[in-house]
Amino acid sequence: MIVTARAEQLARNWTQAKTDVQLACEQANRTFADVTIIAVTKTWPAVDVDTLAECGVTDVGENRDQEAAAKHQQVRDSNLTWHAIGQVQTNKVKSIVQWADVIHSVDRLDLVRALAKVMPSREKPLGVFIQLNLDPEVREERGGLRGDNLLALAEAITDVPGLQVRGVMGVAPLVGEPEAAFASLQESATRLQTQFPQACDISAGMSGDYKIALKYGATHLRLGSLILGNR
Repeated sequence: MIVTARAEQLARNWTQAKTDVQLACEQANRTFADVTIIAVTKTWPAVDVDTLAECGVTDVGENRDQEAAAKHQQVRDSNLTWHAIGQVQTNKVKSIVQWADVIHSVDRLDLVRALAKVMPSREKPLGVFIQLNLDPEVREERGGLRGDNLLALAEAITDVPGLQVRGVMGVAPLVGEPEAAFASLQESATRLQTQFPQACDISAGMSGDYKIALKYGATHLRLGSLILGNR
């Protein structure tokens, strides 16, 4: 295997990211083994995904279906777990269920119904995170439902054969401190788990705020620039 400068950079970034997350876990009194690091590979080529897999990355995240579907076909490692982390349009679900193992942004009933129609074409279960809107004011372009509808949507998801509620997902608000938002997300996660014990995960925290997210129970960190770098 020819080791390129890019491969060396990715290996360094991945090692440093793991070290940083482990330290943040210790500071938050969390166990590093309980945290999944998702390398957000959107806009980066399949060769980068292959390189990261060789470095030990097990989970990758993609935002756009068209890009992800093509990349999924190109990547050599078949053991990776693929996470759909962007907003999902109902007309894209037929394609998404062919490459994604987990969807992090289920936030409305019509999306659940669309998934129900295409799940018979899928052989294995599909993990689902319910995205909550953490902005002080609802911003439609950001996605996510308000917490009052959480349990009803979870019930609808569990009624679909093959769909498995994993927990909640949130993105820090554009304005204001992320700490209060992640605390609210953790409260919603606790409420969800009371009725759905298997839904014990929290997808929260990106490259700039993952340390705060870890303080509030995040189990899945979505890290892009820390691992892949900046364009």
